Amino acid sequence: MKIFTSAEIREIDAATVRLEPVTPAGLMERAATTLFQQVKDIVAPERKINVFAGPGNNGGDGLVLARLMHEDGYAVRVFVVETGAARSSEFSLNAERLERSGVIPLTIADPGQVPAIGRDEVIIDAIFGTGLRKSPSGVAAGVIRRINETGAFVISVDVPSGLFCEDNQASDRDSIVRASKTLTFQFPKLSFMFAGNSDYTGEWEVTDIGLHADTISSMNTPYHYVLRETVRPMIKERNKFDHKGVFGHVLLIAGSYGKAGAATLSAGAALRTGAGLVTVHTPSSAVLALQAALPEAMVSPDSGTGNVTVLPDLGPYDAIGAGPGLGTDPDTVSVLKDLLKNISVPLVLDADALNILAQNREWLDLLPPETVLTPHPGEFRRLTGTESTDFRLMQEQKDFAVRHRCVVVLKGAHTSVALPDGRVFFNSTGNPGMATGGSGDVLTGMITSLLAQGYDPSGAAVTGVYLHGLAGDIALRIHSEESVIAGDILMNIGRAFRETNFNNFNVYL
Repeated sequence: MKIFTSAEIREIDAATVRLEPVTPAGLMERAATTLFQQVKDIVAPERKINVFAGPGNNGGDGLVLARLMHEDGYAVRVFVVETGAARSSEFSLNAERLERSGVIPLTIADPGQVPAIGRDEVIIDAIFGTGLRKSPSGVAAGVIRRINETGAFVISVDVPSGLFCEDNQASDRDSIVRASKTLTFQFPKLSFMFAGNSDYTGEWEVTDIGLHADTISSMNTPYHYVLRETVRPMIKERNKFDHKGVFGHVLLIAGSYGKAGAATLSAGAALRTGAGLVTVHTPSSAVLALQAALPEAMVSPDSGTGNVTVLPDLGPYDAIGAGPGLGTDPDTVSVLKDLLKNISVPLVLDADALNILAQNREWLDLLPPETVLTPHPGEFRRLTGTESTDFRLMQEQKDFAVRHRCVVVLKGAHTSVALPDGRVFFNSTGNPGMATGGSGDVLTGMITSLLAQGYDPSGAAVTGVYLHGLAGDIALRIHSEESVIAGDILMNIGRAFRETNFNNFNVYL
């Protein structure tokens, strides 16, 4: 699914009106009718509804929704917030229609006019939409603060009022509606992908309002939201006479004294993701633990007891992953440098490999083209020296991927994959239960496995991230957010493949 900027969304809206053809008011009616069906699924008929509408088209959507809910028997109050802007023609048209249906809006010219709203009531926020250019002030800001103080269940129309669709670094955080749920039109908004905005969006859901499909298809954007439909065609089919040699040989350079588990998780994930063979180069102290826990993997024992000290022969391998549990011992640092100088197959760098790279940034020039880096935000900041967050961190991730011709997997709630061509893919799977030690080691093994099987680095990263998150979601169905561990993610990789391919999880759970 494509993600567009607010300016691009306005172009798509205009094209829909021009090419269908449909009037702006007709499009508003269609959007609000779809919204109404979703709200009905959320809000019980006995709940009192309070609609706060601004004078623009977002407010017009709110007025149509209010009329439809009133006609369906809901108790609806409507408040028009004076923002200082002129009322749009579509707003005025739907204000007349609302009054004819029997609902008279109350104009709010002072925040003190907002009536008491109980915690058991529902607020529909339709004050500002995607056209907002600066943070709300004056009456609008005061009304937003009053909304946030009510404790009521808040549903925002398209975007929470006061939240920009892209960069919110300069936003007045006290003047953004804190929605319980956001019902957004046609596309997720870029700002929904960032941790700093989650307190405002609440849970969000995309509402398909039928914008012009050919226009959407023809418009380019660097930003994408990865769904099952994205990944399913990317998964390679297996043939009857295939054998383990077809599916590649993975080398994982991983583990150190006390961290054999990281190597084991990564190797297990590589196997579960379909690699034909997996070898782990690890210190001698980790060999017995790894072979006992994972007899399907081969081990290349390093001469070092506690750390990797020597680079093995790279000849037999189709893809290499380095970093899980590796440590940053000086000998290990030398091994990583030798690896960068001698590798000729696809490479994944994670965890301590990234920390070593951060301490030796001049080695970034040694990265083979399309190397996959899998940092969490802290590791990426160490790697780049940045202090940015959210939108600007994503921009730096994107710039880094282009500049160093690599794939950067920035892990988080909507893990983003930045490609060397400037595109960014945000993931749709995963849950807070995956915030546990070893989860990243599993992802490293999965991506390395896909590379060994012949997936291109961009496809391996996007597919691996999606399946990793889905495996975590399946684990959550069995356990809870508190009790999911990395091994649960690992053990559900197969189910993630099956659900992506066949969507029949309930058959085999």
